[in-house]
Amino acid sequence: MPAAPVPAVAVPSSCLDTLESLLADDRPRVLLGLIGPPGAGKSTFAAALLAAWQARHPGTAQVVPMDGYHLANVELARLDRAHRKGAPDTFDSAGFVALLRRLRDQPADEVVLAPEFRREIEEPVAGAIPVFPETRLVIVEGNYLLLDDPALGAWGHVRALLDEAWYVDVDPALRLERLIARHVQFGRSPEAARAWVETTDEPNARRIESTRARADRVIVW
Repeated sequence: MPAAPVPAVAVPSSCLDTLESLLADDRPRVLLGLIGPPGAGKSTFAAALLAAWQARHPGTAQVVPMDGYHLANVELARLDRAHRKGAPDTFDSAGFVALLRRLRDQPADEVVLAPEFRREIEEPVAGAIPVFPETRLVIVEGNYLLLDDPALGAWGHVRALLDEAWYVDVDPALRLERLIARHVQFGRSPEAARAWVETTDEPNARRIESTRARADRVIVW
């Protein structure tokens, strides 16, 4: 099954104007959260937003995905959570919160190194994303940035560390098509991909959708 096509993303000028206004307010840095369910296109929109911002202000932005804080597969196996990888408690939420705090208070002589999730190996890789002191816009993208349930980890601390939170939404049928195609692309059969989406991704999606009202803006594309 080929991957579902992803359309070219035109970033609304109002999004860029909002970020410009925030940075004009004597803030040395803005942390923007992009939130949405699996398959909504958060990474695609984050990349488009990064490119649009860099066109105005070269070298001043970076994307830092939440997915770098996936627990390693060996730890998921130890905790018996591998069968629901992607759920809130399959991430190091406290480590992610600690990273955001470092990014808020980054000294002028320090480079903060964030982890990155590599789908080709289904594992996080430490220290893969450098954030330099001169980076004024940090685009943080992930599923659970608006989650506020102490029983599921430290996610409830995230929202206060973000200057803006934007929820990325898309047609549900297209989202599911993309999601199944992505699982097939990385090794599952079409049947296994559909089963994983139904039993794991979609329950997570319902939880994420319940946090939509906490966002400052909804991006529909």
